[in-house]
Amino acid sequence: MNKSIHIPSVVADTHLSGSVFHNSKPTLTNLTDNFRRKLTYLRLSITDFCNYRCNYCLPNGYQGRRPDNELSLAEIETLLAGFAALGTTKVRLTGGEPSVRTDLTEIIHLAKSTDGIQTACISSNGYKLYKHLHSWQQAGLDKLNISIDSFNPQIFHKITGHDSLPQLLRDIDQLLDSTDISLKINGILMADTAYDNLLSALDFVKTRPVAYRFIEFMQTSDNSQLFFAQHTSSRHIKTYLDQNGWLATNRPSDGGPAIEYSHPDYLGRIGLIEPYAPQFCDSCNRLRVSSLGKIHLCLFDSQNYDIRPYLSTGDTEGLIHALHSLMPIKPEHHYLHSSNSGIMNNLSMVGG
Repeated sequence: MNKSIHIPSVVADTHLSGSVFHNSKPTLTNLTDNFRRKLTYLRLSITDFCNYRCNYCLPNGYQGRRPDNELSLAEIETLLAGFAALGTTKVRLTGGEPSVRTDLTEIIHLAKSTDGIQTACISSNGYKLYKHLHSWQQAGLDKLNISIDSFNPQIFHKITGHDSLPQLLRDIDQLLDSTDISLKINGILMADTAYDNLLSALDFVKTRPVAYRFIEFMQTSDNSQLFFAQHTSSRHIKTYLDQNGWLATNRPSDGGPAIEYSHPDYLGRIGLIEPYAPQFCDSCNRLRVSSLGKIHLCLFDSQNYDIRPYLSTGDTEGLIHALHSLMPIKPEHHYLHSSNSGIMNNLSMVGG
């Protein structure tokens, strides 16, 4: 069950779970949680809808009708202004699949034109990427992450339900040749395909300035059967890289928990994202907001908090107050090791 808790507009009079909200009005300081982690990165889901049916996420496709009350441009403008005032410098637009929104270009431009926001990013499945490249570049997109879980067209089709890999690879080369958008490719690490996909990824990044990142398969309430059949640790890939001359690189402060490896004979990099590794959450610098205006303090938290009343009324000051009031209850870490994914039924809910 999705436990969403509304944050009333009069935050000063509200007490939740042992006085989460209190009477003192916070000063306008950057968002920092109780574990001294500075939260400078917003992952904003602009739609839950996805046109793919990846077997680890939405194997039966998106269920039901797409909501008709996703955050509007005006609401997103208020959201970005509030977060930027509190030190957010990086915004990633996610889904679902963000490109299904016809106003995505306007949202990118909105992010880039918000004082304080330095980096605008998108996570996408890359469907019909060629149609969007020019407009995204013109709007100011800095970084793009694309999902490719296999470089084998048949396996790609089996995983996603789409026979679009050849076109996507052509589009990626077009992006690299014609834009200055920084590109990373993400793939879910599956036991059956891990080694073959590593060899294909190495071949792909040999001559392309792209990072291919393996993400350890994360369990949610909807994918348990596949998880137990296919989950594998990334340590085998790490061992292969270590034994073949790859070296871990220094990461920027807003780079997140990924470990990236470089090699003098390769233009690109290989990365690992290991959510089950010890201390994975120690460097957490992000907050997530859903397409319906609910904030998730952790991807796998047991509840979320409704900030839409502030967004719908353009109440930036109220939003700032609410965000500060939530900092004491941001969890230190997730509980995936206990097979507890909180309210996360699938990874399309808030973009993973």
